Amino acid sequence: MAIATLLPATTAFIQRAPRMLIGAEWVEAADGQTMPLHNPATGEQLCVVPRATVDDVDRAVLAARQAFDDSPWSRTRPRERQNLLWKLADLMQRDAELLAQLECLNNGKSAAVAQAMDVQLAIDFLRYMAGWATKIEGSSVEVSVPLMPDQQFHSFIRREAVGVVGAIVAWNFPLLLACWKLGPALATGCTVVLKPADETPLTALKLAELVQEAGYPDGVFNVVTGTGITAGAALTHNPRVDKLTFTGSTAVGKEIGKIAMDSMTRVTLELGGKSPTIVMADADLGSAAAGAASAIFFNQGQVCCAGSRLYVQRKHFDNVVADIAGIANAMKLGSGLDASVDMGPLISARQQERVWRYIEMGRDSGATIACGGERFGPGYFVKPTVIVDIDQQHSLVQEEIFGPVLVAIPFDDEADALRLANDSPYGLGASIWSNDLAAVHRMIPRIKSGSVWVNCHSALDPALPFGGYKMSGVGREMGYAAIEHYTELKSVLIKL
Repeated sequence: MAIATLLPATTAFIQRAPRMLIGAEWVEAADGQTMPLHNPATGEQLCVVPRATVDDVDRAVLAARQAFDDSPWSRTRPRERQNLLWKLADLMQRDAELLAQLECLNNGKSAAVAQAMDVQLAIDFLRYMAGWATKIEGSSVEVSVPLMPDQQFHSFIRREAVGVVGAIVAWNFPLLLACWKLGPALATGCTVVLKPADETPLTALKLAELVQEAGYPDGVFNVVTGTGITAGAALTHNPRVDKLTFTGSTAVGKEIGKIAMDSMTRVTLELGGKSPTIVMADADLGSAAAGAASAIFFNQGQVCCAGSRLYVQRKHFDNVVADIAGIANAMKLGSGLDASVDMGPLISARQQERVWRYIEMGRDSGATIACGGERFGPGYFVKPTVIVDIDQQHSLVQEEIFGPVLVAIPFDDEADALRLANDSPYGLGASIWSNDLAAVHRMIPRIKSGSVWVNCHSALDPALPFGGYKMSGVGREMGYAAIEHYTELKSVLIKL
């Protein structure tokens, strides 16, 4: 077992005093309380971080409010915002290995994969958003104003920064999700208070250090660590917040959406998923099996758009399932610091227990466990699992498990595949595996999801908007759509 050696900077960061960034200061919680973080690969305590109080969140929002209204940041020009984002991305590139190791220790994922994917995608996204800073445009409009027919007017539409952004992110991709919020906020001139997930705040805290090093004014980016029930709720209810952006479970997202509507706070919600992987009879079956395995087992299945429902045309069903089970059985599980490992642990003992309950539910209902179906420790491991002989209406098919558990069901024809794929409260992503482009193009408009991938799954690019239909959320991350969500339109009419 080739365990990677931790960088001295990684060890030093973990061992530092528990602090969070509010305005210009790295501070403890107002009442001095802390909360422990654990290494999911061992279950051992990693370090402690501040447990923010309501007062801490209020101070962070006030710092962001003052930075937006009164600091030099409120007068920065597009080129300055562009260059600062590039500087931040460059600093992240410099510290990519450190960020990846922190993500691995705190989240459980492979450090090598985190560096190549999570960190690099975050860097690429910030650089993409930097380009938008100089391309935010309004427009001029020729108006009629029927009630004043004899007057002349000059009219135009401005696009302005929305203001203070309250950002709450999930624990499965802590750094990447934070950058999905931070990039468009900083490109448009907003300020941010970030509440990372309870379990995974380390890369958010390191990101705050890099924001300071890049030269952003005090208060532009603030990080409060703590629990969702206290810090997250305080941020959601704060009247000085102009926009809320949340990535996480549908249940929590619905509550945040209700609160936002009560105060008319702008809101975007990227929520749960139960994405279908559809394998047509004409597909390259070997590639489809490998792709379907990656779609569900990547990041231990802790992916909102994971391909957790597999539908295979009936005549190839048994062979494709057998191939996926073979891939699953060959996967090596262990610490993410071991580069030879294929799958790390789940995030927590609670998540391990949740996933295990779903597997047991399948067993109890008479479903067949084609492979996996076991958990072990130390750490929070669940073997990659494939379940067959299960009804479409079963909870394992309809509910988000958020673990390495694939349910597989055969279908008869294209219409049957579409019916099954759309029979879900979620609509985040879907993939079609086929070489029949006519069939693919017939199916794409009929699949109710925010992303459709063909002969691949969960392939993301900064230029492509990402978000969901139905219970998978409101609004979009990435692409120009993100810029629209962090700005307001102002109509101006001047009588000449």
